[in-house]
Amino acid sequence: MSTTTDDFDAITADGKLRTDGDLTYAYLPAPTVQSHAANLMTLPDGRLGCVWFGGTQEGVSDISVWFSALAPGETAWSAPQRLSDDPARSEQNPILFPTPESELWLLFTAQHAGNQDTAEVRRRVSSDSGDTWGPVETLFSPNEAGGVFVRQPPVVLSSGRWILPIFRCLITPGQKWVGNHDDSAVMISDDAGATWRQVVLPGSTGCVHMNIQDLGDGTLLALFRSRWADAIYVSRSTDDGETWDKPTPTDLPNNNSSIQCVSLADGRLTLIYNHRRAQETTTRRLSLYDEIDDDGLTSADTPTGEPDQRDDERTAFWGTPRAPMTLALSEDGGHTWKVVRDLDDGDGYCLTNNSREGLNRELSYPSIHQGPDGALHIAYTYFRQAIKYVRVELTTIGS
Repeated sequence: MSTTTDDFDAITADGKLRTDGDLTYAYLPAPTVQSHAANLMTLPDGRLGCVWFGGTQEGVSDISVWFSALAPGETAWSAPQRLSDDPARSEQNPILFPTPESELWLLFTAQHAGNQDTAEVRRRVSSDSGDTWGPVETLFSPNEAGGVFVRQPPVVLSSGRWILPIFRCLITPGQKWVGNHDDSAVMISDDAGATWRQVVLPGSTGCVHMNIQDLGDGTLLALFRSRWADAIYVSRSTDDGETWDKPTPTDLPNNNSSIQCVSLADGRLTLIYNHRRAQETTTRRLSLYDEIDDDGLTSADTPTGEPDQRDDERTAFWGTPRAPMTLALSEDGGHTWKVVRDLDDGDGYCLTNNSREGLNRELSYPSIHQGPDGALHIAYTYFRQAIKYVRVELTTIGS
């Protein structure tokens, strides 16, 4: 079955687990006006952890990283804890990464206002599964080419190599960032994260949020969000991430919103995404950000800056509805996919990020994780006002 979104006021964001047919769900406590970009991971101590960003509005300097956990056997998520608080930057896209050495890393981005070309990647480290955290460090700085962003977790290969997918927020000098030139790269470490080097994917302009899965046969599969809002893109590497195929479109649609794939214990892949693409009649929004300038909120209800566009290139397409929230399965290493279920549906309105007026109705930025219990644990943005958690038994989503 699927649930249908109606009125945000009807939900209770208290973190308590509830049931709806064969689904267990909760709306995580929302201490801020806006909540977005969840990431789930089993912590070293066995709890399920969730991080997201929250504040007034994406791009505003009060946006911080928040953390909550669900202990085995508990019936509610813990009270949210704020893990970042830079008064000058918007801190976004957090990732939880349990290292092979049993440390827990928190990775996130930090940018000035709506200028993703200023973004850097920061890190905090916990040695006690997130009960306490070390100081904030800068892991990757922006450079003359643009900002550095993360969204997906690192992958640890059998060789011991660590691969962290990133995307580069690139601009034409003198113009505002709007996403037209973004591309993907991987950061590679062969010394457990002590040093890193960058490998840029050829032909990846417009392909971001690179999500890597190790297929176990010497192949790395990467799936991408598309800035063009046309399709999920795919690339493969057969040399531990040193070289990659040029990304090509799959048959699955994409709406210029985040996706996530995970390898299951039985060898299959499962993907969560919005089964939607831009159409000729889709209303276009010029930028990800509205009402944001270098100082924070403004009174103008217009996108930031002028479109950074050359006559001979495609432009990022913002505004495609972000719904439904769909699950798909692949039994052949991502070559073909079977759509099996919509977890949530609605109109997906996302022509504004203004959560103060409650206009946004997107279901977006999903995270999916198979826990030690074999179940699928999923979290996603609900109307930009809360993070929704859903637990699904693998046996109920099809075969």
